[in-house]
Amino acid sequence: MKLNILRFYTSLLFISISFIGIAQDKDLEFLTEVPTDTIKASVPHGLRLGVDISKPIIGIFNEDISGIEITGDYRITNKIYAAAELGIYDRKSEEYNLKHSTKGSYIKVGGNINLYENWLGMNNEIFFGLRYGLSSFTQTLNSYTPNYNGTYFEPEEISVNQEFDGLTAHWTELVIGLKVELLKNFYLGSSMSLKKIISQNEPENFKNLFIPGFERVYANNTGFSFNYTISYLIPIYKKNK
Repeated sequence: MKLNILRFYTSLLFISISFIGIAQDKDLEFLTEVPTDTIKASVPHGLRLGVDISKPIIGIFNEDISGIEITGDYRITNKIYAAAELGIYDRKSEEYNLKHSTKGSYIKVGGNINLYENWLGMNNEIFFGLRYGLSSFTQTLNSYTPNYNGTYFEPEEISVNQEFDGLTAHWTELVIGLKVELLKNFYLGSSMSLKKIISQNEPENFKNLFIPGFERVYANNTGFSFNYTISYLIPIYKKNK
């Protein structure tokens, strides 16, 4: 009798241990199971158009400089944008011994790569880009003053007003900048560019000191410029990130 009771309790003990083990396995599976994220983040893709506000502001304080630049970019992937700038430029300049003016138009095309990882719901940029620039312009030598160093006579300014038209210049530029979404689809941006002339044609006995879109030409045909933009994104479609 005692033997049968002992077998009964032994069997019950093994059955209980088995159920506890199965229950623990179930609990472990539940604890280690990673829930699937069902929230999908969508990113707007479209055409963003803007204007460089720095040039009109500079023109307010310096009447010898005027121009306007229209900017645009189109989102191809979550990180890559096609970009372009189109502008006109008119500048009168006075150097140490000459006065000249430059006017013309330009276009720059290329692309940007967004290096900034946005949080959910954000659409900002810290970007790196490349551009190819082309400008068509006219240079005018208004007057110059001969250098009479070592003589008694006071040098006099000589009026020339000689115009050199049909000039062109080609260059490449490296761009870094940012765009911040202030309001829905409205952006404030800033960028700076380092430039290098590929080719240009210059007037006879005169150099291209300024080129529309390139700005001032420095040593070794290098240049530098910056802009501040306000732009609006025209959303065309949305794509899951």
